[in-house]
Amino acid sequence: MSDEAKLCRRLEDLWARDFPLTDAMRMQVESFSDHVLTTRSALEPNNTNTHGTAFGGSLYAIEALTAWSLLWLEMQSAGLSGSIIHARGNIEFMRTIREDIVAVADFSAHGEALEHLARDGKMRATLTTEVHAEGELASRFEGEYTARLPR
Repeated sequence: MSDEAKLCRRLEDLWARDFPLTDAMRMQVESFSDHVLTTRSALEPNNTNTHGTAFGGSLYAIEALTAWSLLWLEMQSAGLSGSIIHARGNIEFMRTIREDIVAVADFSAHGEALEHLARDGKMRATLTTEVHAEGELASRFEGEYTARLPR
């Protein structure tokens, strides 16, 4: 098992223990490679609204947690452990989603944030998660996260 696969397994164990909502949303890690995390959540039965399409609250939770999880994975990969706080977030809905929710977050542009965390014991980063449906951008989440290392 690769180091990335082991980290993803640890993340899913963390979700099961500390984020029980992920079980109800049937959220799982699809892949983590080259600073990109992809999660998948089943549309049915728990992430739908009265129209049978993706519920906005589920989308927010899935996208916010995907970004949080990406930061956790990046910190673990860098040998850093600390607390991560979702400080604020905003989501934009562009189109209806009628399929499983596949959320993608990319950390490639944030390497300096981890350097700052390692050096100063704290950091702040704005992370973006996107969901596509039928090949088009359907939802974009932007969230601000802070992390602190233990003193």
